[in-house]
Amino acid sequence: MKRVIVMICLFLLSGCVIKEPVKKTAALSAFDYSRLEFEIVESADVFMVGDALLHGAVYKQAEKNGVYDFSGMVEVLENIVDDYDLAFYNQETILGGTELGLSTYPQFNSPQEFGDAMMNLGFNLVSLANNHTMDRGQSALAASHQYWSEQDALTAGSYASFEERNTIQVREINGITYTLLAYTYGTNGIPVPQGKEYLCNVYTEEMLKEDISAARDLVDVLIVSMHWGTEYTHTPNETQEGLAHLLADLGVDLVIGHHPHVIQPVQWIDDTLVYYSLGNLISAQDGTPRLIGMMGAVTIEKRITREGREVILKDAKGDLIYTSYGWAYSNLHLKTFDQLPDMQDTYEEYCEIITRYDDSIQVGGIIKE
Repeated sequence: MKRVIVMICLFLLSGCVIKEPVKKTAALSAFDYSRLEFEIVESADVFMVGDALLHGAVYKQAEKNGVYDFSGMVEVLENIVDDYDLAFYNQETILGGTELGLSTYPQFNSPQEFGDAMMNLGFNLVSLANNHTMDRGQSALAASHQYWSEQDALTAGSYASFEERNTIQVREINGITYTLLAYTYGTNGIPVPQGKEYLCNVYTEEMLKEDISAARDLVDVLIVSMHWGTEYTHTPNETQEGLAHLLADLGVDLVIGHHPHVIQPVQWIDDTLVYYSLGNLISAQDGTPRLIGMMGAVTIEKRITREGREVILKDAKGDLIYTSYGWAYSNLHLKTFDQLPDMQDTYEEYCEIITRYDDSIQVGGIIKE
């Protein structure tokens, strides 16, 4: 949350200010940390949800007299996001806007008003790399890039140029620097135009290594969004697990996974926190597994002491969110949704998925009292 100064920071040499890029390990620069009299602790809280998959049934319900308003569908998140410094979601369908003509599965184009609703809630980290990024071609991407360029959010995974793609966007919150990288396994067989690979990050291991190497030493916290895995299964596949370990070896702090449209476990791999799949945030997919998504949360803590700097993630959490189907597409916290059959049994069953790989992950506690 907000910046905490344990005691007033005094330097034996007046006027010393730490401004150099930071890394994750101690003693990171030429600055003599032994001159620091007292410890400084800074922290930020991160909130995460999954796929915004805007089927026709979703955006048609949001429409009234030609105007699209999604605020009622996502308003339950408002009081949650307000308590977090960073808030992430995956924009699964391209926000090309109504002028291009809206479309649903299998090649989506969605109203930009959905983005407005999420920005109004306070979401400020958005992945744009997924298997639907190329659905409506370069015209939809141009409209999307223009839209996101006007928002106060850090987006990643789809860009307007190589220059934009290769520029590490460093942001700061509560004295903690961070960035977001985003990747997808593919684009549903629609090729990314040769010479314009910046339009969508279709990952290779070499790409991941190069990008992460370029970003790692520039920030306290490196977040990587991965569109990966096998659809509709609660178990990460071998590719996911292999990539998760690679990302951990490369020094990524937080891996946020999506694409299966159902939830998958959360796991610490050494100091790297991996959410294999957050499932759907909102969609018109039916069947209980695809209607239950995950909310995730974690606290970033940076300590500056005489020994140097240390950045850790702690207090990893997961909880469930339920998207009602048929009469409305409002997102509701599962424990308060009284129309779901066998709610308590279902809640416990899906909470077990969250902790299946790592019982240190806390279930609940994301909605702050």
